[in-house]
Amino acid sequence: MAEFTCGFIGLGLIGGSLAKAVHTKLPEAHLIAYDTNASSLELAYGDGVIQEICPVIGAAFEACDYIFLCAPVSYNDENLMNLKKHISSHAILTDVGSVKTGIHEHIAAIGLDSQFIGGHPMAGSERFGYANSKASLFENAYYILTPTETVAQEKISAFRTLVQNIGAIPLVLPYEQHDYVTAAISHLPHVIAASLVNLVKNTDSEEGIMKMIAAGGFKDITRIASSSPEMWQQICLTNTENISLLLEQYIESLTAYKRFLDQKDADKLYSFFDTARSYRESFIDASSGPIKTEYVITVDIADKPGAIAAIASLLAMHDISIKNIGINHNRELAEGALRIEFYEDSSYSGAVKVLQGHGYPIHMKK
Repeated sequence: MAEFTCGFIGLGLIGGSLAKAVHTKLPEAHLIAYDTNASSLELAYGDGVIQEICPVIGAAFEACDYIFLCAPVSYNDENLMNLKKHISSHAILTDVGSVKTGIHEHIAAIGLDSQFIGGHPMAGSERFGYANSKASLFENAYYILTPTETVAQEKISAFRTLVQNIGAIPLVLPYEQHDYVTAAISHLPHVIAASLVNLVKNTDSEEGIMKMIAAGGFKDITRIASSSPEMWQQICLTNTENISLLLEQYIESLTAYKRFLDQKDADKLYSFFDTARSYRESFIDASSGPIKTEYVITVDIADKPGAIAAIASLLAMHDISIKNIGINHNRELAEGALRIEFYEDSSYSGAVKVLQGHGYPIHMKK
C-alpha cells in the first residue's frame, strides 16, 4: 500500500493493538492518536507506534485516510460530534465496538453514512489498556465489517485490504445480523461465565473450598469473567434485546435439562451432551471455524528439579519450537502432568516422536 494516515481515537487494548498491527505490517503508514489517558499516548509515541500525539480531536485528523473510533462506546457520540468538522470526504470512518446498531443509527443521524464502515475485530483479552496491547492480536481472527448502504464499494474494498494486511479475516455482515450473532457467541457467554462465578462465590463454604480447588473445566469456561466490568455493562445496555432473547432461550434449555436430571432420564441426558459434543467438534473440523486445531500433548514427568528443563532442552536440541508450556495442577480434564502446545503439526509430530523415543509417557490431543 502507498503511504497513508491512520487516526486513532482511543488507545486501549483494541486501539493500541490495531495501531501496533498497522505499524508492524504497514510501516509506510503515518499514525496519529488521541486519548484521554496521556500515559497511553506517551507509551505509544515512545514505542514509535504513533508519530503524532493529538491533545484534542482537531485539525490533525483532517489528513486521515482511516479513522478508528476505539474509545469506550459511551464516548462515541461526543467524539463523533468533535470529529465531524475535521473528517475529509475521502476518509473511511470505522469503529471497533462489539455492538453495531447504536453506532449505525448515530452515524445516520449526523449524516456520515457515506464514509462509515462498522468494524468488530473478533479478538480480545480479559486484560485491557494499551500496556496489554499487541500487534499479533488480530492474526487469523475474524474482523467483521458492517458497511452502511451508501458507502462506496471502493471504500469497502480498501478497508477489506487493510484488514487482510494486518493478518485478520474480513467478513461483511449487515449490522442487525452482526448484533444477533455476537449476542449468541460472545455476549451471552460472558453473562453465563459471570453468573457461574457468582454462583460459586455465593455457595462456597466459609473455608473457600470451591475457590481453592477450582480448576480444569471451571477455569476454562469462566476465564472471560475477568474482563472489564465497564465494557460488559455497556455491551449489555446497548445489545439488550438480542441478549435478553437468547438468554430466555438458554434458560428454557437449562429448565429442560433440569427436568431430565430430576427424572434421571438417561437417554435425554446422553443426547444433551452428545449433541453438544458433536456440534462443538464440527467447529474444529471446519477450516474457517472459530476454534482452530490445537497441537497439544501432555507428558507424565517426575516431580523433581530440572524435569521441565530437561524436556524443553530435549525439544530444543531437535529444533522443535514450543508455543506454550505449563503444569496441570488438576487432572479433571487432562492426563499428564505437563502440558505442551506447539505452533504447527510438524512440531507436534516431531515432539511426540522425540519424547516417546526417550521413554516419556505422553497423552496426545490434537
